[in-house]
Amino acid sequence: MKTITNEVKMKEKATLFRRFSSNQQDTISGYLFISPFIIGFLSFIVVPMGISLYMAFHNYDMLTEATYIGFANFKRIFTNDPKFKQSLMVTFKYVAMAVPLRLTIALAVAMLINRPSKLTGAYRVLFYIPSVIGGSVAVSIMWRNIFGDTGLINGVLTSIGLDPVYFFKNPTTALLTLVLLAGWQFGSSMLIFLSGLKNIPIDYYEAAMIDGAGKVRQFFSITLPCLTPILFFNLVMQTIQSFLTFTPAYIISNGSGAPRNGTLVYSLYIYQKAFSDFKMGYASALAWILIVIIGTVTMLLFLTSKFWVFSESEEV
Repeated sequence: MKTITNEVKMKEKATLFRRFSSNQQDTISGYLFISPFIIGFLSFIVVPMGISLYMAFHNYDMLTEATYIGFANFKRIFTNDPKFKQSLMVTFKYVAMAVPLRLTIALAVAMLINRPSKLTGAYRVLFYIPSVIGGSVAVSIMWRNIFGDTGLINGVLTSIGLDPVYFFKNPTTALLTLVLLAGWQFGSSMLIFLSGLKNIPIDYYEAAMIDGAGKVRQFFSITLPCLTPILFFNLVMQTIQSFLTFTPAYIISNGSGAPRNGTLVYSLYIYQKAFSDFKMGYASALAWILIVIIGTVTMLLFLTSKFWVFSESEEV
């Protein structure tokens, strides 16, 4: 009897060991699959951020040894750096104009191509291409040539008898060209809006039509409320992306933020301090201020979302 009991216990232990071993193997396999992401995240995000935070409290020009100066970089930024305030103002103007423009165009195009058509797939690809190549140097150069003094826009204006517009000689119009380029890059937001539109039950629209609601009423009473979670996601992502814009401003202004710092967005100012003035510690302090600003704006968006973002469990 004891022998049988011992054999049963041994079998139970062997079964538990195999289960434990199988779980271990699954865990190890999982970590192996995600290891490229973990290595990349640590190597290119966590470690550089740690070094940047360390450098923010040092005076470092990349040629000599870093010298600890405490909060001197931050003190100078807030008390004796007019370009900091200028770049911050330009960036907030850019975000305030570029994000609504991009989301409006994305939603409008998504609604247009949401209708059944044989060419819907082709339309998606065509409208998404600008988002893929929009942040490239080549597109920024093309944009600068289109809005240049002798570019396409002025060529059309002069051909119809109008005076040319010198976009890059006025701070307002120069910033406007960056906003228009941002609006042209609506592809990713459009695809997300399109997926949200396809998830709205058709029953809602059928009931609204029976009640006599027109297209405008359907949009504001059904489409827009049902899309608020998607709209919120796009708003957060596009706001963060707009705060980090760099390439178009750098190419269009040749890295100077001209004219009169009208295109000196915050990321471009960080670049100038780091790689033109060789003040890497100062640039690191500027970068951490930008992180705090983006975090604060994102937190405010989340706090306000409870007033206008509707979930499926809520009545709209």
